[in-house]
Amino acid sequence: MDITAVSDATPAVVADAGDAVLHVEHLSKVFRSGLRGKAVQAIRDVSFTLEAGKTLGYLGPNGSGKTTSIKCILGLIAPTGGQVTLFGRSQRDASARARVGYLPEHPYFYDYLKPGEVLDYAARLCGLGRAARRERIPALLEKVGLADAIDRPLRGFSKGMLQRVGIAQSLVNDPELLVWDEPMSGLDPIGRKEVRDLLFELRRQGRTIFVSSHILSDLEQLCDSVVILRRGAAVAQGALRDLLRRDLLESEVLVGVPGDAAIEALAAVESVVVGEARDGTVRLVLASGQVGALTLRAAEMGAHLIELHPRRDSLEQLFMRKALHLGDGGGAGPGEAAPATAAVEPGTEEVHR
Repeated sequence: MDITAVSDATPAVVADAGDAVLHVEHLSKVFRSGLRGKAVQAIRDVSFTLEAGKTLGYLGPNGSGKTTSIKCILGLIAPTGGQVTLFGRSQRDASARARVGYLPEHPYFYDYLKPGEVLDYAARLCGLGRAARRERIPALLEKVGLADAIDRPLRGFSKGMLQRVGIAQSLVNDPELLVWDEPMSGLDPIGRKEVRDLLFELRRQGRTIFVSSHILSDLEQLCDSVVILRRGAAVAQGALRDLLRRDLLESEVLVGVPGDAAIEALAAVESVVVGEARDGTVRLVLASGQVGALTLRAAEMGAHLIELHPRRDSLEQLFMRKALHLGDGGGAGPGEAAPATAAVEPGTEEVHR
């Protein structure tokens, strides 16, 4: 069943493609920590825009400020500096927030309630009428795989099942903008696939999606753009296709060789790095543009290609370079902010989430 089929929940104004659904400008947040009230800067001058119909991945290691940013964006906590607008209005505007569906990292519900009761309560808060609730709630529970548990108290639910309830409640108002914080948390591989498929379906429907997750392989397939945080600062941001380093395109080749002389000849091809050699084969890594030259040299030496595997830059590699500051020489590239220099205070990791 199409989860958009409830007219009561559909906003009167739908953002056009290209419109700024979410705009964050110079966002910062400072907490006071410890007995002396020492300042801890959780977010440092973060700015980005999310357009209608696009998906943005908000990434960073634990303690980088992701959850704090989300709470500022939704008006759950007040930022220290900067501005946030939803659909061109302040994030404190009730009509703007009514067009948002939010899944927190750790959704919590009263354990004596049942899934249907949780969704009914959320739907009432969103202003859905009785007929709309009666149609929509079973459809949403079916969508997240909880149709058979509609009348079971939540106290008997696993963490993954509670996560599914949270996903369903975030969709109950048929939101234009989804803000999901770690939606895969607590899910087994089957549940992860189901949530990933749901995200793709919502994207096809034209929803705007802001998602924070550590499952980088899923986000690489899903996202149009990313923001990567490190110690509260955006160290890389922009369209994913622009951030991934296409100059890192490589290929891994397994070659059958008649002897050491052939290996030496192949190693002389530009950019070739020789790997393991055994049982009459050698494994090579080289720039993909040099595969043709390697093939010609192999033919000259009586060698032959057995396997060829293209390798390319990935979101995981980008994340390791920027969020963990590995392998990039410490500099920021075009469109990337310089990393924050202040250290995280011991015992304050929680406020940076």
